[in-house]
Amino acid sequence: MSAPPVVDLPIEDERLAQDVATGLAAVEKLLRSSVESEDAFVTEASKHLIEAGGKRFRTLMVLLAAQFGDPSAPGVVPGAVVIELTHLGSLYHDDVMDEAPVRRGSPSANARWDNTVAILTGDYLFAQASDILADLGPELIRIQAQTFSRLVQGQIRETIGPREGDDPVAHYISVLADKTGSLIAASGRFGALLAGAPAEVEERLSRACEAIGVAWQLGDDLLDVASTSTESGKTPGTDLREGIRTLPVLYALASGAPSRLMELLSGPVAEEDVEEALTLLREHSGMARARDELTAWIDRARDDISALPDIPAKDAFMALCDYVVERSG
Repeated sequence: MSAPPVVDLPIEDERLAQDVATGLAAVEKLLRSSVESEDAFVTEASKHLIEAGGKRFRTLMVLLAAQFGDPSAPGVVPGAVVIELTHLGSLYHDDVMDEAPVRRGSPSANARWDNTVAILTGDYLFAQASDILADLGPELIRIQAQTFSRLVQGQIRETIGPREGDDPVAHYISVLADKTGSLIAASGRFGALLAGAPAEVEERLSRACEAIGVAWQLGDDLLDVASTSTESGKTPGTDLREGIRTLPVLYALASGAPSRLMELLSGPVAEEDVEEALTLLREHSGMARARDELTAWIDRARDDISALPDIPAKDAFMALCDYVVERSG
């Protein structure tokens, strides 16, 4: 009997499904214990987002990548926890910068307490990740440092926006690659390296995971325009309301969209205009171009995955590529 779907992705191979389910349970256990503090409030704040759930997408990448070596190697689960703590810590900081009131269906830490608590809790999670990482060796520490550098640089570039003369689309893609793709790339690299996979396999997994990460975020861009709230569980048009210029919007603006759409996309879209903006954007060629960009990133991932050893985890990665394309509509 197969394990339940992970990230809505059913794993067909029974043994792999069981290995992944066992790994996820072990990661969850260590994740929770790793943020325990003598101070009850620190523990409560640190577990706030852990208990809110989440897809554990990066954990899945670590566990699947580890299949190309020894998936039971002692560093695999701690490595996945390092990745997850880094991701969670960044979410606490993101919510402060975005002034987000909700995260994963629950009040964000900054909304429940305040910005200072949210920032310091994120810092605490980064510290706990570093403590675990210290036992995994200098190579993993270097990878983590380089990844964290990319995360921060991506956030800075997103905050500042493209400079005069920069291509807004190229700038946007580079931000996605650094903010989202880099940590997912590190997930693949951690899993392969800690499991003792060959260097060539490690490199291919890192590149494929980064491409999947960028495509996943592009899929979110498309869903924010194309989906209904019933389909996605999210309110469509959120990015439009906040004035965030995602890829479909950037393509529409670059193409000289009809004047009414250009007018609507010039800044945050007023609530009474959101439905009109969504309708016009759904009909615009910018949506098809954004889907083409997503497909191009998935094709890059498939190229690397296709050269991996022929084991069930390879099929799982290919199925994940299919899923990322299909979820975008």
